[in-house]
Amino acid sequence: MERPAFQDLYPDHWAHCYGCGRLNEHGLHIRSFWDGDETVATLVPRPHHTAIPGFVYGGYIASVIDCHSTGSAAAAAHRAAGGDPAVGPYPRFLTGTLKVEYLKPTPIDSPVELRSTIAEVKGRKVTVATNLSSRGVVCARGEAVLVQVPDTWEPKA
Repeated sequence: MERPAFQDLYPDHWAHCYGCGRLNEHGLHIRSFWDGDETVATLVPRPHHTAIPGFVYGGYIASVIDCHSTGSAAAAAHRAAGGDPAVGPYPRFLTGTLKVEYLKPTPIDSPVELRSTIAEVKGRKVTVATNLSSRGVVCARGEAVLVQVPDTWEPKA
């Protein structure tokens, strides 16, 4: 049996995000997992994610770093609270800040790997550092500060 991705463990009312929502039929469906103390996700850019021929659009890169980071924050907070990584629900995090450095053009014809470390878990705030690589080369680096959604906050229908 395949282990669940972090995003699989969000409650249904938090599973509609374009980047990571399993219930968004048009979304990217980012799926993040633990790999030791790091988190990892692999995605395949599509031709419509083009910036210039042959290379990935920077907005796509920022989006996938953002959504992988929110999932990583949820998993880190769940782990820090003593939760079983395979059992949800996971808390939902939203982006407070996101910084992306574009280091090299990202080829569009290869999978990209997102690999993150959890820099800090402090109360309802988690800081995540992410490298986005293609063909073994780090093409972008991101740092995100994520904030846990209050339990009393309900999404609009």
